[in-house]
Amino acid sequence: MPSAMSVTLRQLRAFLAVAEEGRFTRAADRLKVSQSTVSALVRDLEANLALRLFDRHTRMLRLTQAGEEIVPLARKTLADLDHTLESLGQLHGLARGRVTVAASSLQSALFVPQAMQVFARAHPGIEVVLFDVPQAQVLELVRSGGADLGLGTDSGNRHDLIAQVMSSDTFACVMQADHPLTRLPVLTWREIEPIPVIGPPAGDPLREQLDFALARSGISLRRGQEVSLPLTVLGMVAAGVGVAVMTTNVSPLARALGLATREITNPVVRRQISLLCHAERSLSPAAQRFRATILRMKKTGEKLPDQFIALS
Repeated sequence: MPSAMSVTLRQLRAFLAVAEEGRFTRAADRLKVSQSTVSALVRDLEANLALRLFDRHTRMLRLTQAGEEIVPLARKTLADLDHTLESLGQLHGLARGRVTVAASSLQSALFVPQAMQVFARAHPGIEVVLFDVPQAQVLELVRSGGADLGLGTDSGNRHDLIAQVMSSDTFACVMQADHPLTRLPVLTWREIEPIPVIGPPAGDPLREQLDFALARSGISLRRGQEVSLPLTVLGMVAAGVGVAVMTTNVSPLARALGLATREITNPVVRRQISLLCHAERSLSPAAQRFRATILRMKKTGEKLPDQFIALS
């Protein structure tokens, strides 16, 4: 029986060259190998298929019916392979590709667009897709493979993620400018503890990180409205719904809304914004290069907002 598993690409290339050139000598010149090599490859192909592909005469070489039927199949097989190899070469050479990035809303606004712009200048053929999502979804998208990279808060208890720290800020109270808490010379967590605060829902990594840090000091916050998106939280504070515990990177937006931001002490609690990727999933060449671009921007401060130009 024919053994298709034994057919090699070299045999197909030799067969097609002979079929198209009409002579073994010209096929050998085209393939830059010896005539004996071409003849051996065609004989091996015929043996593997248990079919005669050429009728050979002293001065004439003609395809058999089987040979004629195989020609278009060989052309398609080799063309598909060449196309695939070319595409893989483009991916490796960063001529084309796609990178997906998940980021919390503030990072999506403050940093990722600058990184996309810098990256696009160097690699115009690569598409960068940004998912602007709540903090908890950043981690889930990276863990599930829905995003190559993530930028957000990692609570530190997920061993399937690699976190590269990008920047750090502190937790603060955001309130209306005339709120009584603004008149305190020092604002501590004990003043905040009895007040229901607006903040992220349970399961949010930012909340997990804060609750864990406060628990070590015996402090447990009362939770009021639970909202995922920072802009919504700020809107609620501006409307007088209550006060919020957020991080200081919201300060410019808070000021624009006429709100006051005060760092909370005893203890001062810091959070880290990290660049995340999956620990057990390889990044594509495009994603590797985008990650390298972000890390380079952090190191050099290239087009970064102030809160990202630290921790080097």
